Amino acid sequence: MIKALHNLQLISDGHIATGKAVLISGGSIIDVIDDTAIPQDAQKIDLHGAYLAPGLIDLQIYGSGGLLFAGKPEVEALERLENDLLSQGTIGFFATIGTNTNEIVEKGIEAAKTFKKHCKGNYWGLHLEGPYLNPIKKGAHPANLIKKGTVAEVKGWIEKAEGEIKMMTIAPELQDQELIDYLHQQGIIISSGHSNATYAEGKSFLNKPIPAVTHLFNAMPQMHHRDPGYIPAIFEEKPYASIVPDGIHVDFAMVRLAKRELGDKLFLITDAVTTANEGTYQHQLKGDRYVMPDGTLSGSCLTMLKGVENCVKHVGISLAEAVNMASLYPAQLASKTKKGKIAVGYDADMVVFNADYKVLATVFKGDYLTKSA
Repeated sequence: MIKALHNLQLISDGHIATGKAVLISGGSIIDVIDDTAIPQDAQKIDLHGAYLAPGLIDLQIYGSGGLLFAGKPEVEALERLENDLLSQGTIGFFATIGTNTNEIVEKGIEAAKTFKKHCKGNYWGLHLEGPYLNPIKKGAHPANLIKKGTVAEVKGWIEKAEGEIKMMTIAPELQDQELIDYLHQQGIIISSGHSNATYAEGKSFLNKPIPAVTHLFNAMPQMHHRDPGYIPAIFEEKPYASIVPDGIHVDFAMVRLAKRELGDKLFLITDAVTTANEGTYQHQLKGDRYVMPDGTLSGSCLTMLKGVENCVKHVGISLAEAVNMASLYPAQLASKTKKGKIAVGYDADMVVFNADYKVLATVFKGDYLTKSA
């Protein structure tokens, strides 16, 4: 049965179109046509003028709903992430583990392998943020668990993970080239983060081969007119760079600056956590932010759609482009060539939301999932 989503505002590839219908079958988009040309035998789903956008993608999230996967990496925490994110229109995510003990990392790997066997499909793999960071820019990461990477250790994790490790955030200036080359050869997305790299160091490794930067502006040296530091190197080399658009981790004026400099390489992450009272990361919600027990700012309270809304309302980015930053650009970094657009041949993974940025439904693998929560 062909489903026809119609009476909608279609957001894709930087544009908004009306008077269109999207035909889906077997989990794929088979056509985008005029509303008046819907086949008579199609199952019509009227969106009543709501926005239809590519499903959202979050490459850095730690937990949800009181289950912090990053601290207590269990299958149940991945299930909670999967279900909560689907209800929020997020059709792809990397479950993230921050700097922690080897035991926690390896428990996370085992949980991911078990979960992969029965997951719904919006879980895409693991992002290890650390432990190979720079303690000078540790942020909320515990200095006593930060260390220099070794090929032997990371090779053991990658082999144990059987393909589940998709991304690693490291401080490249402290790592041996052998480690960077090994990760690159294994197809791991290497992202520079919690780094104290100089301008020259950044110029030497960004896109050579490191393609990405983790949470731009946070946990990195700031610009100075006599000591430019890492950020101008990022602006010149233009790797993919994630940013946390909550107005707390980064002022919206700086998001605007980053967008001017990086264009279609700047993408959104939530960096979202959940309340935790045990383990290395005891995140506590204080007003509109999460902090560690000592008051250090930790993860965010964002959803991906809230990040899109903030970019539109506070940064001045168009809605269609803000959607790109939350879907197309992270899909490109993650080499997901059938995600991030509403076009023929792309996966039928989409989000339906209204003018108030409330998710009304998620279309996932061609199924229309009305939001119940």
